[in-house]
Amino acid sequence: MTQHPLEASTQQPATVYVGVSTKMYMGYADSLRWLRAVRHEVDTRPALAAGRVVPFVIPSFPVLPAAAEIIAGSPLLLGAQNAGWSDGPWTGEVAPSMLAELGVSLVELGHAERRRYFHEDDAVVAKKVTAALTAGIAPLLCVGEVEQAEPAEAAAAVYAQIAAAVAQEWAAAASMIIAYEPVWAIGAAEPAQADYISAVVAALRELLGRHGLAELPIIYGGSAKPGLLPQLEHVSGLFLGRFAHDAKNFGAVLDEALAATAP
Repeated sequence: MTQHPLEASTQQPATVYVGVSTKMYMGYADSLRWLRAVRHEVDTRPALAAGRVVPFVIPSFPVLPAAAEIIAGSPLLLGAQNAGWSDGPWTGEVAPSMLAELGVSLVELGHAERRRYFHEDDAVVAKKVTAALTAGIAPLLCVGEVEQAEPAEAAAAVYAQIAAAVAQEWAAAASMIIAYEPVWAIGAAEPAQADYISAVVAALRELLGRHGLAELPIIYGGSAKPGLLPQLEHVSGLFLGRFAHDAKNFGAVLDEALAATAP
């Protein structure tokens, strides 16, 4: 996936991403019902065909083949929740090359839960990023500070995570989407404050600008839900969690994104 340019001169990106991961909250049949409901929300919004708002879904691994069929012909992109770092003798892992065969165009890497509970450090994340890019899949790189801090401090911590993920090879970052997810906001009753999110992302864009990446897509996740997107500045969209397991909430955020990008 190539970099999607943003409007550097405005506070609202020209392209907005709205996506959702189901994690492990749904069984197989429930996942298919949910995907059909999401497809309905997308189909009833023909303005999505213009491409200013890019919706994506990230179901669990066993659902991917059926998901590809359900969303075929729609603007929805298909993502995976994780990937291995190569083909080969890695029992229980899923190779990025296989994900590409299944029609996956982006893969979630470096999520705080993977880092904490599965002990994936920066080196592992970097190997997975390289493998995904080699397979032609855009990394959806999850980054975020552990505890709430001053925006500049939080941005510096996030910047360091991005630098580690690309092993300082900044050209690789041009094909990524950054999911800014403050660890302290994941699973919380409410997302981080809108002014805090906007300030962190603005500071992060300044740091990325040193490498010509100030316009990199940066979306917010961490208890994100309807009503948040219109309050944000400098942010390229939302990465939704459990709030969008009701497909109507996903549709509500799509409406907010379409309104924000209306010509």
